[in-house]
Amino acid sequence: MTMPARVLVVDDSPTMRGLITAVLNSDPEVNVVGQAGDAHEARAAIKQLNPDVVTLDIEMPNMNGLEFLEKIMRLRPMPVIMVSTMTHQGANATLAALEIGAFDCVSKPVPGDARPFYDLAEKVKAAARSKRGRMVTAPQPVLAPTAEYRVGRKVVAIGSSTGGVEALIAVLQKFPRNCPPTVITQHMPPTFTKSFAERLNRICAPVVQEATDGARLEIGKIYLAPGGERHLQVVNPSAPSCRLVERDPVNGHRPSVDVLFESVAELAGRNAVGVILTGMGRDGASGLLKMRSAGARTIGQNEKTCVVYGMPRVAHDIGAVEQQLPLGAIGEEILKLTAARKEGTE
Repeated sequence: MTMPARVLVVDDSPTMRGLITAVLNSDPEVNVVGQAGDAHEARAAIKQLNPDVVTLDIEMPNMNGLEFLEKIMRLRPMPVIMVSTMTHQGANATLAALEIGAFDCVSKPVPGDARPFYDLAEKVKAAARSKRGRMVTAPQPVLAPTAEYRVGRKVVAIGSSTGGVEALIAVLQKFPRNCPPTVITQHMPPTFTKSFAERLNRICAPVVQEATDGARLEIGKIYLAPGGERHLQVVNPSAPSCRLVERDPVNGHRPSVDVLFESVAELAGRNAVGVILTGMGRDGASGLLKMRSAGARTIGQNEKTCVVYGMPRVAHDIGAVEQQLPLGAIGEEILKLTAARKEGTE
């Protein structure tokens, strides 16, 4: 970026506005150009300052963050990063914001947090570079057809980050009730993944659940890695199961897509499909390459449909991606690659 990303900070707490501003202004590539305490002040500041990015509190007086976000996306689409509490209610509101069109989310710090908003500046810079800023129609429950799909023996592993909420919904809503066993690592704060799994379970045909240690992989079930504390792996070739392991972050993330993909490469080899979706950074690229080297089929989301073409770009550049596809085609391609052959199963 040649010019610093210009940011408007919106939060009803002066203390929180000050903390966010201090964190962002410590990065030379970011410049906080204004602050606002509610939606009325924010509306005027957006018109006056024309910021590149807005950080927006979920809970505000007069008009909450979700209502204001809807107005932004309808009247003046621009990149918005939601700032939310770690409560279940905050997580649900944040997921709704991501579906409406927010670029990403960050969690408000809790007492004892050593690095409050540690990744906020990077997300702001990515948002400023993006073409983000559009109204997204919230998906409706879909019952995918099952009659013509016969599941084979393959396991599906998916990794995603920024923009992944919408991307995963788009992919998984193509899945039938009898989908292949599917494991997912989506970069997300703790408590958010449980709410996201519940949301996916309501709007998708298969069963979607937050992964638990020892859970057996079954046809018709999708397992989402819990956010924050442990990595998700797939283990035990005779009875493939989820394992949650306590390890240091990998590529700055826990759970890490690389950790998941590497375990699937070792466990399933050619009986797997790996998919890398929109996201910042490079997490998942080397793991996807190990999957492809082990004989798995691999898919990357193409640049045009990514919110952030980071993870898929790195995976493509190192030869990990067998085919790049637009988001709308990925779900169907997964089903094609995992369907049972007519002469048997694979």
